[in-house]
Amino acid sequence: MNGALLCLAFLAGALLAVQAAANVQLNRAVNSPAGAAALQLVLAAALLAALAGGLGTLTALGRLGAVAPWHLGGGMASALYIAAGIVLFPRLGALVSVGLFISGQVLASLVLDGLGLLGLAREAISVGTLLGALAVIVGMVVVVRAQPAPAGPSRPVRRRLPLVGLGLLAGAGLPVQAAVNARLRADLEAPFAAATVSFLAATVSMLAVLAALVLTGRTTPTARGLADMPWWGWLGALVGAAYVTVSLLAVPAVGAAPTVALTVAGQQIASAVVDHNGMLRLPRRPVTRARLLGVGTLLAGAVLIQLT
Repeated sequence: MNGALLCLAFLAGALLAVQAAANVQLNRAVNSPAGAAALQLVLAAALLAALAGGLGTLTALGRLGAVAPWHLGGGMASALYIAAGIVLFPRLGALVSVGLFISGQVLASLVLDGLGLLGLAREAISVGTLLGALAVIVGMVVVVRAQPAPAGPSRPVRRRLPLVGLGLLAGAGLPVQAAVNARLRADLEAPFAAATVSFLAATVSMLAVLAALVLTGRTTPTARGLADMPWWGWLGALVGAAYVTVSLLAVPAVGAAPTVALTVAGQQIASAVVDHNGMLRLPRRPVTRARLLGVGTLLAGAVLIQLT
């Protein structure tokens, strides 16, 4: 059973690359990044609500009145992560984007654990953990700097810094979300109901952003492109719901460290394959030796942090 869960953790990480690429197609179909993110979140929330209802745990939502308000906000990180993927994948490629997400995730986890924030137990940061964090930073820098220049006018590295910052911030939101959702899960004593609430919070926050953009004339979503979208463009919501479900099942059974390590490995390997072959209608970006070195260093650092 544990072996199956470990395989599922690796597969769930790999599917995150598919999720981001699918969301890019959804964005092109509706002509609005915020609209695509909102639609994906609505679908994911509906899937999780159906799962929680099938398991008979939706009644736990009756306890929400006694929950601290900040315990309900974890899902906003999902909205940021999805929107960042839509923006970054076409511009930086799958490998660089996922590398930034992982780097932000790992570094934010160190801060949360080291300072004992958001209700987490404070843990001493070992030498091995610091070396792992350094390896993650070095690997991230190598991957970003080794990114092939796109066709057309060259883009200096410094002009990519806002995109790099967005990727790191989106990745950093994931461990914050996990910590907040852990509190919500303890409040409701029902993990799938907690996941549903988390995605509903993400949906509400993204719908608010979308409404503001529509009212100010900065985006005009349309449904005309949905008919021409590939079928796999709808998979983002399913992948998001599956990722949450696998995490809920795997972490209690096999531990957080193996789950995170395998998820990270799945993300990077799948992203390298997608980039190198130009799959899922994304631009082809060959994986050079320098990029492989950066990915290997980043993965080694993430694993070292999880094992120390």
